[in-house]
Amino acid sequence: MSYSVGQVAGFAGVTVRTLHHYDDIGLLVPSERSPAGHRRYSDADLDRLQQILFYRELGFPLDEVAALLDDPDADPREHLRRQHQLLTARIEKLQKMAAAVEHAMEARTMGIDLTPEERFEVFGDKDPEQYAEEAERRWGGTEAYAESQRRAASYTKEDWTRMQAEVADWSERYSALMAAGEPSTGEAAMDMAEEHRQHICGWFYECSYELHQGLGEMYVADERFKAFYDAMRPGLAEHLKEAIVANAARRTG
Repeated sequence: MSYSVGQVAGFAGVTVRTLHHYDDIGLLVPSERSPAGHRRYSDADLDRLQQILFYRELGFPLDEVAALLDDPDADPREHLRRQHQLLTARIEKLQKMAAAVEHAMEARTMGIDLTPEERFEVFGDKDPEQYAEEAERRWGGTEAYAESQRRAASYTKEDWTRMQAEVADWSERYSALMAAGEPSTGEAAMDMAEEHRQHICGWFYECSYELHQGLGEMYVADERFKAFYDAMRPGLAEHLKEAIVANAARRTG
């Protein structure tokens, strides 16, 4: 089976003019011609076009695309491996860009007075504002949220860097606690849960034990926060939630 240039343009989402150009430079020469001299593309031609468009999407110049596709030592599996590597790298880059934009938006919402460069430098791929952000979503009209806004608006780059360091230190120690097999209802875990609550109180707003338990539930139910804590160590979100509940019972019982 073969296809006309118009059909191929429709399949691939390119213009007929583009296909003519690829033919003229020898990048994609159709395998057949109709009796009237019109271009006809085979399935193999479509496979090559797919490869061309993939590399073009990644920013490769046409001459480099031709060199890649015409390499006599490359086989289809090699192209797939190369494409997988390139796509993985592109995905990672886009994820980092998206995270940077999200952090910038969240920082702007919280009134943080940092330059874009400082925001990315401080926040990296983690979000030290998560507690205040969730307070806005759930308790935007409360005094706790108002207090978190007042505090966040006054923090400098050094403040946010110190806060991030505290979170990193806490996460390392909590991960070590889990690695040692400490139960979520044990004294060590409850002490870490209390430290977690005190961190919120110290940096954002007065976090009661009742409110802290609500946050613990959210860390498991909300995929964003579950991913944040489980990235420290798999299962940490659930372990922390249980430790928060146990600590609240210990402190208020």
